[in-house]
Formats: sequence, C-alpha cells, structure tokens
Amino acid sequence: NIIKNTSTEVVVAPPALYLQSVKALINPSVKVAAQNCWKEKKGAFTGENSVEQLADSGIKWVILGHSERRAIFKESIQLIGEKTKLALSCGVNVIFCCGELLEERKSGKTDQVVIEQLQPLLNLKPEDWKNIVIAYEPVWAIGTGVVATPEQAQQTQNTIRNWIAKNVSPSVASSLRIIYGGSVTGKNCQELAKQPDIDGFLVGGASLKADEFLTICESGKMKKVSKL
Repeated sequence: NIIKNTSTEVVVAPPALYLQSVKALINPSVKVAAQNCWKEKKGAFTGENSVEQLADSGIKWVILGHSERRAIFKESIQLIGEKTKLALSCGVNVIFCCGELLEERKSGKTDQVVIEQLQPLLNLKPEDWKNIVIAYEPVWAIGTGVVATPEQAQQTQNTIRNWIAKNVSPSVASSLRIIYGGSVTGKNCQELAKQPDIDGFLVGGASLKADEFLTICESGKMKKVSKL
C-alpha cells in the first residue's frame, strides 16, 4: 500500500512457482515479472516457462539475459535475442540485461562486451521499443557488495543510449529507460539516481528488505520522470 503512493513504476520478479500468488496478493499498481522464458511459443520443453502462458496468466513482464542465465546456463546472445523477440510479439514487456565481467572491465572491454550483447535488439520492430527496458548490470557488482561508482555506471549507460541513438533512432534513445543493477542499496541509490542516464534500478538483495526497497523506489524523485 505504501508503494502505490510513489510515482515510480515498480515491477517485482518472484520465482516462477510464486508468480500467481504474488500477482493475487500485491497491489495492482505493482506489476509482476517472470525471471525467464523460452524462445518457442509451445512444444515439448520440460521445465521452461512458456511466454504465451505468461501472457495468458496476466504476467506482463519478463527478465531476459540476466548474467546468471548467460554464465551458468550458457545462454548465447542469439538465444536471448530470440527470447526477446518472441516475448515482445506475445505482448510481454522485456527487461533486457547486459553487463561485463570484472576482467573485461579491467582490460577496457566494457563497451565492446555490452554493445555485442545488445546486437539482437537491432532486429526489433520500431513499435517494440516502447515495451523494453535495458538493465545494465556489471557482473562484478552483482551480489558482491561492490557497486559501480555513479560515474562508472553513468559512463556505460550513456554509451548504451548513444549506441541506440546511432543504430536505432535518437527518439528511441531519448525515451528508452536504461536502469542499473548491481548491489543497489538504500544508501547508494540516491547518488546513482542523480545520473542523467540512470532511469531506475534492477534491485537484488535489497528488495527483500521492505524499508530499504521503499527507499530505493522513492529515489525516483531525484528525476523528473518515473523509473522502473
């Protein structure tokens, strides 16, 4: 009930087993996302989440390309692109994740890695862009307690926006929400939110602490527009 009083758009992503329970219990102003889906509408894919079934059950968001899916489950750039295209075609909005490993940042390859991960988005239809959010999540900052500095996050998110402007259109780049994920807390969210190309947050562990999560949601007040 407290969250409904914020201008921030809030989406929560529980494990698949609890999607319907959360959807039934949570305030309708808060949307629910799946943490993954498969690339095919239907078929014998035991254990996978059907995006058509997500849509049918009122789940309007899905997270795709999370670093753990890329690293642990070896999901390729092509596969994540196929999932993204299908989800959008079925009316499910996408939080599309990208980000570099620590060794890639240290070797100066951050921009190269992130832009390569974004390549499948060039195949989207113009109307798809209003239904996608890009989440930059440096892998070395996820769950480690180490957060990218506001300047580091801003630099990469600005690179993403400029790449979209050049390769898609300036209008899409201007309206696109690019959020940051990686050890976001109630203590660091306000400084991060002040950055011009950080439009919100992909929150991990801090989302399990109600007061801290609310603080992060309210950091959207640092901007003139709402955040995810």
